[in-house]
Amino acid sequence: MVGQPTFKHTFDSVLFDDLVAVDKRGLDELEFGVIGFDPAYGVTHYNAVESSSAGLSPTRVLGRHLFEEVAPCMNNFMVAQRFEDEAELDEVLPYVLTLRMRPTPVQLRLLKSGRSETRFLLVHRQGDK
Repeated sequence: MVGQPTFKHTFDSVLFDDLVAVDKRGLDELEFGVIGFDPAYGVTHYNAVESSSAGLSPTRVLGRHLFEEVAPCMNNFMVAQRFEDEAELDEVLPYVLTLRMRPTPVQLRLLKSGRSETRFLLVHRQGDK
């Protein structure tokens, strides 16, 4: 759309409120993976980078339980339990993805705020901008 601003943010600079407000096209413009999910861990947002990198289509992921069906390798105290235990989160941690792939080092950014029920898991793989 002409005149529509481009949604450009880096893994480190994107704000929680921006992720909540942006549409699917804006999420797909980001150069890192974005998974949004509700309080019951049902996936509500799944951008193009994450779909391509993980090899899973949005139709296969949306509505599924993030930590039981989509990414059980993150169902642990370092990732899933943090969303359960903390009221507010904005933390980056090094991680290694292992499900359906050879071990892949990534940076994860865990985002949760009392301003929205949606939570976000950002995935920055080596080579992402």
